[in-house]
Amino acid sequence: MYNHILITTDGSENAGLGLEHGIALASSIGAAVTILTVTPPFPIAAAAMGAGAYTPAAVLEGYDQAQRETAERILEAAAERARHAGVSATALHVPDATPADTILERAEALGCDLICMASHGRRGLKRMLLGSQATEVVTRSSIPVLVVRA
Repeated sequence: MYNHILITTDGSENAGLGLEHGIALASSIGAAVTILTVTPPFPIAAAAMGAGAYTPAAVLEGYDQAQRETAERILEAAAERARHAGVSATALHVPDATPADTILERAEALGCDLICMASHGRRGLKRMLLGSQATEVVTRSSIPVLVVRA
């Protein structure tokens, strides 16, 4: 039924539940997985707090380096979990991108036939303030989405 599953993670405990479900599903049906983590661009609000709207290059470079290192740790651990389960896994980091848009674009480009991700299950004001990447992916995706409630 599914041959290639895109599993998203940000390294959080909640995302780990989605990762475990995706790996278990892939293992049970013999599917390959791509494990994706997306790091957003430098926060505009933080940049605006600096001297006017100027952010020193060293600050941006430090942010980018920290994001790369974090993504590498997240993906190494996730790929190891997949290998331990006997699942063929590819790890992918996309920096400076919007998570929902990137998830949808990469799933399509990679020919994935399922997206697996966790959702915090926030409601009301918290959801409005913090947003919901899972909701955006579910409502915009032409590919089936498995949402694991964390």
